[in-house]
Amino acid sequence: MPHHAASPDADRCAAACPLASAAGAVGALDRRTFLSQSLLAAAAAALAACGAAGDTLTAPASVNSSIDVASYPALASTGGIAVVSLSGTRLAIVRTGTSSFAALSLVCPHEGGSINQNGTGFLCSKHGARFTASGTWTGGERTTNMRSYPATYDATTGTLTIG
Repeated sequence: MPHHAASPDADRCAAACPLASAAGAVGALDRRTFLSQSLLAAAAAALAACGAAGDTLTAPASVNSSIDVASYPALASTGGIAVVSLSGTRLAIVRTGTSSFAALSLVCPHEGGSINQNGTGFLCSKHGARFTASGTWTGGERTTNMRSYPATYDATTGTLTIG
């Protein structure tokens, strides 16, 4: 460390010291301080970037809505999946049989990330948890199964009521 940085007469010494120009100016950061402050700034930026990856979502306890199944062509056959938004809640509706359906929240139970359809199953965009079409966790970030809601189909009207 240059001797003028530790001296109480740093201002007077800096003007005459040949090391002052190498240090840049009186009061300039020494290497250790610069590196530690740079590291803290980088860590703060990294943490801020992690937080900006997406807000944490919460699955509601119930949905209490209904859909006209015929309005979703993907639900015409068993195994079909339609992503719907009901009362501000994103759901996956899965046709599991001729007259049976599953209604699944698209909020990951791990940390509230957004779940998207991925082939015949689902994938959490936040940490990579994978789920089957029935909402069962199969891999990626360890978590529980997707939240499901009661779904009652009225074949006469073609209406699916989600509780």
